[in-house]
Amino acid sequence: MASAVEFQNINKVFYSNHNLQACKDINLDVQEGEILCIAGENGAGKSTLMDILDGLISPTSGIIKIHGEKVEIKSPLQAIRHKIGMVHQHFMLFEDFTVSENVTMTQEPRKHKFFYDREKADNLVQIIIDKYGFSIKASDRVKSLTTGEKQQTEIIKLLYMNADLLILDEPTSVLTVQEIDSLFENLRQLKNIGKTIILITHKLKEIKRISDRVAIMKNGEMIGVFNTSSLSESEIASLMFDGGVTFSAEKKQNTFEDIGPVISFKNVTVQRITYPSPSLDKLSFGCQRGEILGFAGVSGNGLGYIEGVLSGIIRVNHGHIIHNKLDITHMDVKGRREDGLCFVPSDRLGTGSAGSLSVKENLIVDRLVDFTKHGMIDSEKADAFYDSSAKMYGISGDKDDCLSSLSGGNIQKTILAREIAGVRDYIVFSEPTWGLDISSSQVIYNNIQKLRNRGIAIILISSNLEEVLQLSDRIIIICKGRVVKSFKNDGTVSKRDIGNYMLGQKDDFKGGYSAEN
Repeated sequence: MASAVEFQNINKVFYSNHNLQACKDINLDVQEGEILCIAGENGAGKSTLMDILDGLISPTSGIIKIHGEKVEIKSPLQAIRHKIGMVHQHFMLFEDFTVSENVTMTQEPRKHKFFYDREKADNLVQIIIDKYGFSIKASDRVKSLTTGEKQQTEIIKLLYMNADLLILDEPTSVLTVQEIDSLFENLRQLKNIGKTIILITHKLKEIKRISDRVAIMKNGEMIGVFNTSSLSESEIASLMFDGGVTFSAEKKQNTFEDIGPVISFKNVTVQRITYPSPSLDKLSFGCQRGEILGFAGVSGNGLGYIEGVLSGIIRVNHGHIIHNKLDITHMDVKGRREDGLCFVPSDRLGTGSAGSLSVKENLIVDRLVDFTKHGMIDSEKADAFYDSSAKMYGISGDKDDCLSSLSGGNIQKTILAREIAGVRDYIVFSEPTWGLDISSSQVIYNNIQKLRNRGIAIILISSNLEEVLQLSDRIIIICKGRVVKSFKNDGTVSKRDIGNYMLGQKDDFKGGYSAEN
């Protein structure tokens, strides 16, 4: 096969972050018409390398060649000119616009030179949709699409801009089984017509299922590039994690006395003024001591509203939130925290932490009174807390590093350490391992299990179905703000059936629902 992209001795040093070398002499030859997975634990350098290829950052040294020609890529626009495009974990779409409006933005077809030609735009985008077998329509509003369909829109954007090399960053993180099947079918079709695809992923089963080759990185270095068929999942894990990682969440029987729910919703409704349907529609549930109650659903169907209501960020229109028989419905965030809320949010930097502060400061920010002596921060006590937290949770990075400079896994472990240190009787986890590698995920899972075994009531909100199934004692599936399925997690409901509920193809509670026990 001919070479699509060559990396020759690529180095990247972040001088503003203690001279962190994120990529060290990387050599990689990406071949035309292949699906290549780039795997490695958080902080391995995968995203940095792909950001260099997409023009988001510049290498400190080294050469990039496109089809044998040396190039410099200093922006995503230049990357597109070289027919390279990237689909990021966070979609860059305008929800109120149509698919074609999003796809053609910046390259809009014009009528009479000045006016947007909507009909031509729809036709051009629909041709691409039909050619590559996507399941959406050019005229669909993005806000009406599922997460998988939004991802299709991002891929169609790149195809509209004639990209021949497509980079997808953790593309299956928030997809159902059915949506993953559809995505992989689309990627195979693209490969069959000569497109080159690079996937950044941590999921071993998906590496085996979709890729021709796998490039494994560790500590900024390229460990090797292998034919996927020549390695087992355990061998890939061993290369990534120095001997492999056992991915598991062991459950113990709940032996705590049932004294009523620790935290519960009673007919909670959230109605946005500009939307005809409620974002949450008469949601009722209760979470007991020593129980993990999992909420599953496709992104955009209400999981974020459950998180927001529990934390006090989003106010409810109707219904009640009860904590140990105390009505906390109208408490703000500060009041909820004082009442006992511990919360690991989905938005690590925006909600869960202050990225411009140090790691140590983020660990103690909500308990300054405990680390203050004579009106000043007790540095010795704060340093000791950092040291014990770093050891217990495996946080890599200096205590005085700016938190935003850490990898996603280390930011999440910092938030986890802070929240668990203050836990009383319940805690909320929202998308706790989103974008994290297996090793970091296992740290999170182990600590969630320890909390459960201490009798803590745990609410787990996740669009990662594997995660919900591994951890939860009970599962509630949300679709379009409503409960469509509730069941004890005993293995009797298949993942494909769960996917059908998540996509709204099945609904057990059309006439109403209550799940307080």
